[in-house]
Amino acid sequence: MPLSRRLALAAALLPGLAQAQEYPARAPRLLIGFPPGSAADVAARLIAPPLGVALGQNLIIENRPGAGSNIATEQAARAAPDGYTLLLGSVANTINASLQRDLPFDFARDLAPVAPFVSIPNLLVVHPSVPATNVAELIALARAGQLFFASSGIGTAPHLSGELFNLMTGTRMTHVPYPGSAQAVTDLLAGRVCVMFSPASTVLQHVRAGRLRGLASTGATRTAAAPELPTMIEAGLAGFLSAVWFGLMAPGATPAPIITRLAEAVRIALNTGETRAQLIAQGFDVLDGGPADLARLIAEETTKWARVVEASGARNN
Repeated sequence: MPLSRRLALAAALLPGLAQAQEYPARAPRLLIGFPPGSAADVAARLIAPPLGVALGQNLIIENRPGAGSNIATEQAARAAPDGYTLLLGSVANTINASLQRDLPFDFARDLAPVAPFVSIPNLLVVHPSVPATNVAELIALARAGQLFFASSGIGTAPHLSGELFNLMTGTRMTHVPYPGSAQAVTDLLAGRVCVMFSPASTVLQHVRAGRLRGLASTGATRTAAAPELPTMIEAGLAGFLSAVWFGLMAPGATPAPIITRLAEAVRIALNTGETRAQLIAQGFDVLDGGPADLARLIAEETTKWARVVEASGARNN
């Protein structure tokens, strides 16, 4: 490369490098598209303190729930790309990409992946009155008669996990949406619905108390929170994955040096022994990786859920 070209390239990089060296000069905001007490909120509040230590600035957590996390996502997409407005991206974003036709942003284009945080598998649970003790028996019941499965709303990960189950097994369980997980679990415990795919953190206590029966988890490997439960893959449904995951995102035009700085801080935070133990105790599986790993996860999940949304007819016109 000619000297003049190298000098021009170096000059173009200087502003971003200088900004990264100064970053962060104040506390960044972390937007969460879900309410306090949700799995997203719990994960963020466990990770934020060590992440703040690694950055040298406390993180300010702001819950911006609504529209399946689209409110928070749009705010982050439109924020200045300076690293001071961040987003807790999630599986919901990859579902919404095909579920919603008229989003005012393009998640893949307008947000930049920084690093994955954690995932939490869904547990396939049934009311104790259901005469199924494993996934194969549930499939047989679903093929023989009508079963109703609950979710925390149309287009949510629990809903589409049920639709993925229908798609992969050729069954037709009927979806019953609720305004949130709490209402869905309440009716499941009462036996008004009989099946649910739910984040482990929401139903694990009921499984342990015998109020619900756990059949399987939906992660790639058995979850540390319930190692006695087989994965859906082990139960015979090859490729069945529907974990709820969270990762750090930044506005799309954020300079690469700032992305690198944030990704390194995430790595340090997640490898803090106490933080890792707290996350595992809450049912989370810790994810390791950087921008490329999160980008790959987003691409894979977007493709998978687009297929499920299409098959289920859940798309909003």
